[in-house]
Amino acid sequence: MKGEHRTSNERASVGFSLRRLKALCWKETLQIFRDPSSNLIAFVLPLVLIFVFGYGINLDTPVLRIGLLNEASGTEADGFAKALQGTPSMEIRHYEDRKSLETDITHSQIRGFVIIPEDFSRLMKQQSDTAPLQVVADGSEPNTAQFVGAYINGVWQTWMMQRAQDRGEELKREFSLEARYWYNPSANSRNFLIPGSITVIMTVIGALLTSLVVAREWERGTMEALLASPITRTEFLLSKIIPYYILGMVSLAMCVAAARFIMGVPFRGGPPALFVTGSFFLLSVLGIGLAISTATKNQFNAAQAALNAAFLPAMMLSGFIYEISSMPAFLRGVTHLIPARYFVSSIQTIFQVGSPWKVLMPDILFLMGSAAFFLGLTARLTKRRME
Repeated sequence: MKGEHRTSNERASVGFSLRRLKALCWKETLQIFRDPSSNLIAFVLPLVLIFVFGYGINLDTPVLRIGLLNEASGTEADGFAKALQGTPSMEIRHYEDRKSLETDITHSQIRGFVIIPEDFSRLMKQQSDTAPLQVVADGSEPNTAQFVGAYINGVWQTWMMQRAQDRGEELKREFSLEARYWYNPSANSRNFLIPGSITVIMTVIGALLTSLVVAREWERGTMEALLASPITRTEFLLSKIIPYYILGMVSLAMCVAAARFIMGVPFRGGPPALFVTGSFFLLSVLGIGLAISTATKNQFNAAQAALNAAFLPAMMLSGFIYEISSMPAFLRGVTHLIPARYFVSSIQTIFQVGSPWKVLMPDILFLMGSAAFFLGLTARLTKRRME
């Protein structure tokens, strides 16, 4: 009788049972909602993170404090000084002597200064229409120093054109450069930083939470009961994937709604494109977390491994903040193996451009392959026996 009973259990464990799968999913769902840390990570942390990324990270150039010393007299010098004052990207501070300029730029009170020399107006009235200006920028911040030079050069070109028009003359230039932004005309960094931050949030939800689920079963001693039951490996894995997939998609919807309706980030794509790309990326990070949890069998070690294997690459190597093209060749090659790189590209396209499936398809195909690889690795690591 015992042999027949064992044989029937073995026979039952071979076939897939939707009833057992629903019971296991319900068990996992109850564990999620009864665990305060899971509720915090799933529903509170995404909103906190998107507000931190949205309001705490800003790559837009701030208003630059520029010193101005006008040593000249005359309409030409006064006209250029007024042009500098009318620039919204610069805050002009007037000085009476060069020593004060040097002191303030040394103590970072200003980011640069402009000196209009005494003979500026006289030289501008000559036939050449050229006169020297002294522009000094704070070299301790190279990027800001470049902005100082670019802004002042732009003011100079605009003022020269306006001056020529007022005099009824034509300013001859070899070429005219006009910048046109197609998909982010305001050039606001939040419009691409906030969609990119959703990738990091999805990574936290997917990898960090699922990195604990299998390890928790081992630590609580419930894995022995599961292995003694007639469930199959497929049922066990699906019961760990489906609840967290639904949880991750809810978190994705919350983040997109907050970005669109609270932070005012334009969303030009459609829900189908967001659903497809988000689903395959979420399955990829779920696979990473489950593979780590299955291999380590310890919640602390699994959380640390998930942080290093999923979260940090998503933050540093996905193109979310740091431009991939500016990285060394080796790191550029490594980024091709990181699923977050492709989801950052996709979600930024969906937000800013729309749903061009021809553009999104290469990213979707890679995310499909990534999801299949990590979920397959998890299935290979999962054994129906005590070790």
